[in-house]
Amino acid sequence: MTDPLYATMKIAGSGLEAQAHRMRIISQNVGNANTTGATPGADPYQRKTISFASEVERASGVTTVKVSKLGTDDSPYTLVHDPGHIAADENGMVKMPNVNMLLEMADMRETIRSYEANMKAAKQARELISMTIDMMRG
Repeated sequence: MTDPLYATMKIAGSGLEAQAHRMRIISQNVGNANTTGATPGADPYQRKTISFASEVERASGVTTVKVSKLGTDDSPYTLVHDPGHIAADENGMVKMPNVNMLLEMADMRETIRSYEANMKAAKQARELISMTIDMMRG
């Protein structure tokens, strides 16, 4: 049987890692929200997505979270009329990335909250381990 405090640390650690990866994906999307193609009619940056799944560690029996899939959002690009743009087609239309900044900011806020919750769980488990060690010494 796995020690509950060890299990808590493993679970919280996997949550921290997953949310850090999620934040990297969000950052890429935000950073490329205005990245167009380099030639007329070329496709711009395509929004990236991330999915998670639970995974049981055989050695400990602890269920952790792991990145299960990195993908791209297939929603349509936005067309903007800008005839002077390098990526404008013959009608003056430029394909803009399918990044919705409102959605990215909401995902970022959720990611931060989840990261903080995992950090608090890890910190609490560490404090309990430390208290247990102190009790054993005394």
